[in-house]
Formats: sequence, C-alpha cells, structure tokens
Amino acid sequence: MNKSVSIVGAGPGGLAAGMMLASKGYKVTIYEKESKVGGRNSYFKLGDYTFDIGPTFFMMKDVLETVFEKSGKKLEDYVNVVQLDPMYRLKFHDGRELYPSPDKEKMKDTMEKFSPGSFEGYIKYLNKEKKKYDKLIPCLSMPYGKISDFFSKQLITSIPYLDAHTSLYNVLSRYFDDPDTRIAFTFQAKYIGMSPWSAPGTFSIISYIEHGGGIYHITGGLNQLSFKMSKAFEDLGGKIELSTPVKRVIVENGTAKGVELENGEKKFSDHTIINADFAHAMSNIVEKKDRKKYTDTKLKNKKYSCSTFMLYLGVKKEYPEIAHHSIIFAEDYKKNVDEITITKVLSDDISFYVQNASVTDKTLAPEGQSAIYVLVPVPNNKSGIDWNKEKEKYRNKVLDLLETKGGYTGIKENIVEEKIVTPSDWENEHSVYLGATFNLAHNVGQMLYLRPHNEFEEFKNCYLVGGGTHPGSGLPTIYESGRISAELIIKRDQ
Repeated sequence: MNKSVSIVGAGPGGLAAGMMLASKGYKVTIYEKESKVGGRNSYFKLGDYTFDIGPTFFMMKDVLETVFEKSGKKLEDYVNVVQLDPMYRLKFHDGRELYPSPDKEKMKDTMEKFSPGSFEGYIKYLNKEKKKYDKLIPCLSMPYGKISDFFSKQLITSIPYLDAHTSLYNVLSRYFDDPDTRIAFTFQAKYIGMSPWSAPGTFSIISYIEHGGGIYHITGGLNQLSFKMSKAFEDLGGKIELSTPVKRVIVENGTAKGVELENGEKKFSDHTIINADFAHAMSNIVEKKDRKKYTDTKLKNKKYSCSTFMLYLGVKKEYPEIAHHSIIFAEDYKKNVDEITITKVLSDDISFYVQNASVTDKTLAPEGQSAIYVLVPVPNNKSGIDWNKEKEKYRNKVLDLLETKGGYTGIKENIVEEKIVTPSDWENEHSVYLGATFNLAHNVGQMLYLRPHNEFEEFKNCYLVGGGTHPGSGLPTIYESGRISAELIIKRDQ
C-alpha cells in the first residue's frame, strides 16, 4: 500500500486511526499544532506535579486493545493498567457515601449500607442492562453514512432495547426507589455533558460499562495512553509533525486533497482525517465555500454539551483515606444540572468531581504529596458568563467545598502549585467550540446518522474522528471513531 493520509491533530482518535492505517502500509502523517501529542488527553506539569488535562476515567479497555490488536500490537506492552477498587466515592448532601466496587460482595455491602434493599435492584439492573449493552454496542460500532443504515438488521433488532423515548433517570427508576441511588447510576450523563433528566435512556449503558467492566487507571496518568499510542504509531512507520498547525483543508472539485499548514506549505494526500473539535474545525480549517451543511449559522444552532471549570492543585499533603475518584453532589442535584444545561447560570450549590490519583499512582507528585484534579460541570459559553470576573470567586468557593464537603482538610494552606482552566480558556486556549468540553450534545437529534458522519458528507476523501462524530464523546467512543474511519478508508481502497 503506497497511499497517503494526512491527519489533523494527534488526539486519541487521530492516533487510533493512524495506528491502524500505518499497520496496513499507508504513509500516514499527523500534523499537531501543540508541542506534544494527546490533545485533551495530554498532560502538563506544574513544578514537580503531573496532571492529565482532560480524561481521568479509563473504561472499555477492550476497545483500545482491539485498536492495538488490529495494528499488530499489544496494549499491555506499552502501558501499565491498574483496576480501581473502589471505582469511586459518591458523597451526597446528607453525608451518605457509596463506594461502588467491581467485587460483588463489596458492592452488596456498600449498597445495603447506603440504601437497604437496593442490592436486589442492582442485580436486576446488571442483568437487564447487559442485554441492552450486548444489543447496542454492535450498533455503535458501525458507521452511519447513509440513511439506509438506520434500517440495518442490527439496529432494527436493537430498537426494543434503545429506551430513546425516555430519559436516563426514568430508566434507572425501574430498578431503584431511592432518588440518590438513581443518581448514583445516572450521574454518568455528565461524561457526555448532559442531564440525566434529558439524556436519552440509551445511555444507561454508560453506568453499566463501569459496573460490568470496571474502571482503570494508567500509571503516569491517562495521558500515557496517547503518548504510548504515538510510540506504537511511529513504530509502525507513521510520522508526527509537532508544533505544526494546519491552516486549512485543501478541497478541489468537491474532494479533499490534503492540508495547507500555517507556514504556507501544502501537503497533498489521498485521504484526509480531521481529528479536532468538530465545530472549531469547521469554523477554522474548513473554508466557508466548502461547507453547505455545516454553515456558521447551522453550527451555532446545534446543541452542545456543558463545559467545565478546572482546578489543578499541587499539594504538599497526602489524603490516603480518600478514594482515587470522588463525586460530591449538590443538595438539589436536579436544580444544579438544570442550571448547567438549561438556564445556563452558575449554581450556588454545586456538584464537583475530584481525582486524588496520588493515592494509587506515586509517579504524579513528590513523596508525601498529592496532585489533586478538580472538575466542576458549568454552563458552556452560550451562557455569556464573564469568567474574568467570576474566576477567583468561583475558585475560592470550590476550595471551601473541597474542605467542608470533600474531606480535603487543610488543602488551602498546603497548595504549592495551582492552575485554573475556565470555559473561556477551553475555547480560547484549547480550541473547544463554545468551551463545550464534551463536544456536540448527545440528544436523539444528534446521534447515529444525525451526527456528523465518519466519512464526511461535505466533500470526498475526508473522514472525521473524535467526539464530534459518531459514536460520540468519551475515550472509548473516540477510539471507536478512529477505528471506524480507518476501516472505511481501508475498505474503500481494497
């Protein structure tokens, strides 16, 4: 195979596609604007502390294992995977805590302490949701490039399991009477930037993915997934050009011909893959004359996920009693979620996520110290919130709650290094459209065929990977988008 491929962006989707194509003999070059690979699945250092920029949960490791296997490699030869038990700590407004575990005896114990009688519902949940998972995953693993794909046998036979007509919260209400227990199995809607009360019931498979398959950490941080994928890609003959931003996709006569770099060089190739935030890429590297379906107006009118306010803290103290992952819920969680996703205002009573990775991984901070990662779901930049005005006040609010509700006593006086990232920063510094960190929303009108296609609709020889195309956002689905696009190219060239 002597055909060539240009990939815009060395994020996880671009790396997955690049690995598979390079293994089949394609001449693949990835153009990355940053000085290191990974995109939001990269890292940064503050002094002696190391932080993942974005993803901290590694699930469905079989998806990435498949990408490696299809590329003639083994994931375990590149990274050290650690299963977490407990998977995370959930803390509710009344002080109750739930510690979900992959060990069913531990799970029974923690659930019965949290909500007596709930374990019976949990077993029903596992059995029913496994059937849904087994039906839906093959549907999410195929491309939806034409309307007839909606009528594939695979999708038609899965319709009774979709639950697309009801909300995620309603689906979990079938199994649990206690509202907080329902929240414990629906908060995962935040992974796709949506509300459990509006996300389609289809997404109950996300919590099943956790409970059925486990949650993992990668030694060195999840950024190591991208860094080791880049190594595997280069081992396969691929080439990565760092600090090389792309100015535009070259389109001639309705066909992508390659890319023009910011320095004016033109790099021609047989296929082009766009691995960048979808709406940002459309607005910035695809020229208006080449966009009919995705005009600026139509992009603005699409639905987008929420954003996140981030605190990255290097702390000269350890918290060995606190789990690797914690989610701390607002007293009125539904009100908090509605304010994030509907009214788009800052909540007085917030929910937040904390990663205390140093309890598992001693490579991230000096001995006896911690790298603490805090994520607060907040409205995207359609809100009009002035983050220059709000940033310090919000930072202080989060730190107070870390101490009072999160259990991180004494954290404020032990901060050695600190970095804040607001929705404005996501948009302006990380090229995330509207700061919507989970990309296009995953409502019914923006899924499957109705989501931007892996084989791009606007012009030929162009493919999309990442959270803005099918199957959606989140590391496993982004890897799947890379696999799908690579296999579309390989099949086309056979």
